[in-house]
Amino acid sequence: MNEQFLTLDESAQVDAALLSSHEKFLTRLTISSLRLLIHIAASYQVPVEQLTPSQIIAWFEEDSKIRREQGATAAFLKW
Repeated sequence: MNEQFLTLDESAQVDAALLSSHEKFLTRLTISSLRLLIHIAASYQVPVEQLTPSQIIAWFEEDSKIRREQGATAAFLKW
């Protein structure tokens, strides 16, 4: 899956915001993190609000395992 975590339009909106460079980075990170949490919650079939740190860690471990065993293109995260 080739998920885009921040669209070009959203990136432009962040660039136009009256924020410092550090704040813009954190804003992009937060938007991207929300998208990833939504994906993780869907994989567990729970609302985002019900995700636990253990589930998030387990999801990252599984995605990392897929990357090691099947290659980067098979993993959800491409970075």
